[in-house]
Amino acid sequence: MGAHLGVSSEDEAAATHRFEATLPGYRGWQWAVVVAAAPGDERVTVSESALLPGPDALVAPDFVPWEQRVRPGDLGPGDLLPPTENDPRLVPGYVLNGDPAVDEVARDIGLGRPKVLSPEGREEAAERWFGEFGPGAEMARAAPSTCGLCGFFLPLAGAMRAAFGVCGNVMGADGRVVHTRYGCGAHSDTELPSGGGSARYEAYDDAAVEVVTIAPPVAAAPEPEAGAAEPGAGTVAVAAEPGVAAEAAAPVDSAAEADAGGSAPVAEGESIAADGSAVAPALTPDEAEAAPEPGPWS
Repeated sequence: MGAHLGVSSEDEAAATHRFEATLPGYRGWQWAVVVAAAPGDERVTVSESALLPGPDALVAPDFVPWEQRVRPGDLGPGDLLPPTENDPRLVPGYVLNGDPAVDEVARDIGLGRPKVLSPEGREEAAERWFGEFGPGAEMARAAPSTCGLCGFFLPLAGAMRAAFGVCGNVMGADGRVVHTRYGCGAHSDTELPSGGGSARYEAYDDAAVEVVTIAPPVAAAPEPEAGAAEPGAGTVAVAAEPGVAAEAAAPVDSAAEADAGGSAPVAEGESIAADGSAVAPALTPDEAEAAPEPGPWS
């Protein structure tokens, strides 16, 4: 027994004290201890104690009888589910139940089925059938006509004939009980629309849309690859250091150079320096010894 949680009065001579339960598996439960004292008595007597669930206790759900646990769709092959005793949906077959077809046959032959649907049972069935395949379904609101006027409609017998039947169209609600004001696009009187469009939607009017022509973007010219030579230009070697001649890698087109930069033509045996000027070829040792020394006027 744990901490004291509170006390509540039962009457003028009794009260119930509540204590926290510390037993494993009983989280949220409480010990309830009832104490009583006779009027004028100085001693208190413990009348009873019990373990009760608190507001946060984990308890089992309320008991539901087994016949109420079975829901529509639970019945499988081989299962047996008899009707409950005194089921209000059924009445003895020899009692007039308000269905003209059944009452007429029962009177004619004096016999009938042991049990038939009561008016309450027929109303419950009609309420279920009126939902998915009733006039308020989305399919029915978009249908060209109703099931009551369809050639595939098989009306029920008896009192339900005026409101319900079975669909016999494999492309529609085949084998389902449908309301006479239900409908679908597979109605026997459905006709294809004339002109364009589909069976449900009108043809699209593109005249209400302004057509704008957008010119395609102009493709940019490809950039020349790095190291590609200009057409008509010769390949030359450039002097690495001032005063040192570089050998020509190929003949130079003098006319093209003159036209492009306005410089003088390059003589045979000369090279081009980095600044574009002509550089004389290097002298051999014999030519350098025979050459005159430069004077002050050089």
